[in-house]
Amino acid sequence: MDIAETDALLIIDVQNDFCPGGALGVPEGDRVVPLVNVLMQNFDHVFATQDFHPADHSSFEAQGGPWPEHCVQGTDGAALHPDLDVSSIDRIFQKGTDAAKDGYSAFAGTELATELNRLGVQRVFVAGLATDYCVKATTIEAIDQGFDAVVIIDAIRAVNVKPRDGEDALAEMEEAGATLADSDEINS
Repeated sequence: MDIAETDALLIIDVQNDFCPGGALGVPEGDRVVPLVNVLMQNFDHVFATQDFHPADHSSFEAQGGPWPEHCVQGTDGAALHPDLDVSSIDRIFQKGTDAAKDGYSAFAGTELATELNRLGVQRVFVAGLATDYCVKATTIEAIDQGFDAVVIIDAIRAVNVKPRDGEDALAEMEEAGATLADSDEINS
């Protein structure tokens, strides 16, 4: 799969709180970092997202939501993984900043679509965390926004609240029109 100037890599929420030992650690979440670092070298356009929640975010258990407190603005848990090569990232979009909205998608409340359109991006490649939430929401919304989407299946990991959530998310993304690919199928 050849990469063109009209392609962009989206790195979703590769943050401390989503990696093992974090407040909402995704099993093997840190294993995406080396792959993502290599993938970035193939793209002219690289964007990342951060969950960046206020302390009273509606998704937190204390507010009646399903999740433990995570990725709170200004905390180490909200920081991108220390091994992620941030020097290759063009811009970081912070999402989930509105206490009343979940903000799973990279497009939710951000200028990502505007930026991609400004650059003439036609296809996005999605990597990061977590397959069954933010990766899925971003991929489906990218397609809804008119972009082609490729999910890099070895550069994502699932929360798997239920055992098949990750597999079901992949099927949902494919059904929505996404292409599923391994990182070794991607060439610059």
